[in-house]
Amino acid sequence: MPAANCLTHEQVKKLQKALKEEPNGKIRERILMLLLLNDGKTQAQIAQFIGVSINTVCHWCIHGDPDNRESLKDKRMEGNNKKATEEYVNLLLETLSKEPTELGYEFGRWTAHRLATYLHEITGIQLSGSQVRRILAKKKYVYIWGKYSLESKRDEEERKEFKKKLSEYLRIEKETPELLQVWFWDESGFSLRVIRRKIWCKKGKRKQLRGDRRNGRVNGAHPAVRGGTFTGLGSGEVQEGVE
Repeated sequence: MPAANCLTHEQVKKLQKALKEEPNGKIRERILMLLLLNDGKTQAQIAQFIGVSINTVCHWCIHGDPDNRESLKDKRMEGNNKKATEEYVNLLLETLSKEPTELGYEFGRWTAHRLATYLHEITGIQLSGSQVRRILAKKKYVYIWGKYSLESKRDEEERKEFKKKLSEYLRIEKETPELLQVWFWDESGFSLRVIRRKIWCKKGKRKQLRGDRRNGRVNGAHPAVRGGTFTGLGSGEVQEGVE
């Protein structure tokens, strides 16, 4: 039987406001069921009007609380990541900023499965690798190839002295080119066993990795000719000689 005017005026106003503001279509549908029931519509009429089964209308008309919008949610809306607390997510992002070797692991990169396993040991919260990937995607993280660099192996003091000496040779060459010429040599190499590695990075930023390679490398060099008696090598070594 219709239950006309089963809601108070305040409850109707509250539901009408929620109907306009609620982003979830399923919950809006259930709010509408309560409002139609209050207008005197039968459950069969409501089911036909909305396009759902009578059992669905019956369930939400009984279990839906007009004073509590949370009562209109079902378990499927809780999501798979509900177990991932704010502390879990913060620890996940903190772990990404560390190398696995810092935490005692022998592998060199974090995969979603390894992150899930490590955080399960620390927090006791067990998630799958796919759930961890979804959390990281929401935090704007992507799994891409790292950018290799040898900057960590530079000797900055030696580099500074080399640049200072080079600038002096260039000055002399510019003033008296008949007395001094400068040659630059460039070196290229090919690793026979290249280690490529994917890592988690914030979108728009690519983390740099040490450009270490395993044994097995073919090197070659060619001159970028500019002159004769001074040679600046890519390694920072200085060689002087008479042309």
